[in-house]
Amino acid sequence: MEILTILFIAVGLAMDAFAVSVVTGSLYKDCKRCHALRMALFFGGFQALMPIVGYLAGLGLMEYISAYDHWIAFGLLLFVGGKMIYESFRIEAAERNRDPSNLFVLLALSLATSIDALAVGITLSLLQTPILLAVTTIGLITFGLSYSGVYLGKRFGHFFESKIEIVGGLILIAIGFKILIEHLTA
Repeated sequence: MEILTILFIAVGLAMDAFAVSVVTGSLYKDCKRCHALRMALFFGGFQALMPIVGYLAGLGLMEYISAYDHWIAFGLLLFVGGKMIYESFRIEAAERNRDPSNLFVLLALSLATSIDALAVGITLSLLQTPILLAVTTIGLITFGLSYSGVYLGKRFGHFFESKIEIVGGLILIAIGFKILIEHLTA
């Protein structure tokens, strides 16, 4: 898998965390650098960890599904992208009522925004992508976008939230189609 595709996957996956960071930034009354840094570390760390788990699971299944792995990769990316687009139309009132600096809330948000990365990790194993490069890229991009998202949220609030998730979903769906087309025409 080429580096450009890994970059697009990383940006697509980071959109959930970025959107939550924007919402969270709008909730902080007194936003400090440590709040943004803590959120970025949690989101970036979870986004880097979950593809490793998915990758290892995918390696265990490789011998059973290698004949149609491109269809599975396409299906997973289509599902994850579609889910992101669907969720962009729902406003999570519960997120607004929680203290984003609470450790348990931060852990729950980190896990919730990184579940999609687990499915992408399976896809990466099926495509035999170098996992270290992929997870480093995913983690760093998520860290950077989450960190900046807190400050954007503080300044602009919820204006961008749903649009960000739609873009991320469309990116993942496009990558799924690219993988499918490449395998069917090869």
